[in-house]
Amino acid sequence: MSSGQERAELDAKARQGQTVVPGGTGGKSLEAQEHLAEGRSRGGQTRKEQLGTEGYQEMGRKGGLSTGDQSGGERAAQERGIDVDESKFTTKS
Repeated sequence: MSSGQERAELDAKARQGQTVVPGGTGGKSLEAQEHLAEGRSRGGQTRKEQLGTEGYQEMGRKGGLSTGDQSGGERAAQERGIDVDESKFTTKS
């Protein structure tokens, strides 16, 4: 854990608009950036648990191919010949 002086310096930088915690972009203080980073990490983990590892990885591949006028699944099928199994994207209960 950071010492009190290090935390104070990081908090001062954060209040000036710098990102001092990975994933904490947009936080106005050190504490806010820590909470943002934690929430973003937890959100990804929750989604991975809902979809399963394979579905989560497939979602990433599909998302990387999406454009403004085409979904990733459509583009993957047209340009790369990749068949995206949409059944993996249904939320498990």
